[in-house]
Amino acid sequence: MESNSTFVASAEPGTSAKRWHVIDAKGRVLGRIATAAARLLQGKHKATYTPFIDSGDHVVVVNAATVKLTGRKEDQKIYRQHSGYEGGLREERARLVRQRHPERLVEDAVRGMLPKTKLGEAMYRKLKVYAGPDHPHTAQKPSRLEVA
Repeated sequence: MESNSTFVASAEPGTSAKRWHVIDAKGRVLGRIATAAARLLQGKHKATYTPFIDSGDHVVVVNAATVKLTGRKEDQKIYRQHSGYEGGLREERARLVRQRHPERLVEDAVRGMLPKTKLGEAMYRKLKVYAGPDHPHTAQKPSRLEVA
């Protein structure tokens, strides 16, 4: 008798090697950087990609302070945070966020492209963002990745 179940060829958890990638965000568009990083974090660039297993790589983004926002997003895009208390909503424009915490622009963009689950949180923890050109992950021998 035939089975109607779907076969999913998947990688075993912990078997795929985790590589390190460096993305230079200097002068690049934020959305392009974020999609490339999210794809690497999820492992969609690998032939063994499985949606329910974290087979993604580590991503280091440098020069986040010089990332480019298209259009009038610098003045119009609003970043919101809520403390959970009444009246606890804080809103900041992208220009102010860039001045105070430039790495937060990239972090929020990538986080929005990852799954909203425990697995997505595990993927997000493999993202490292730095405002300047230096990072402390040279021992991992990361490969440079060019983003269009």
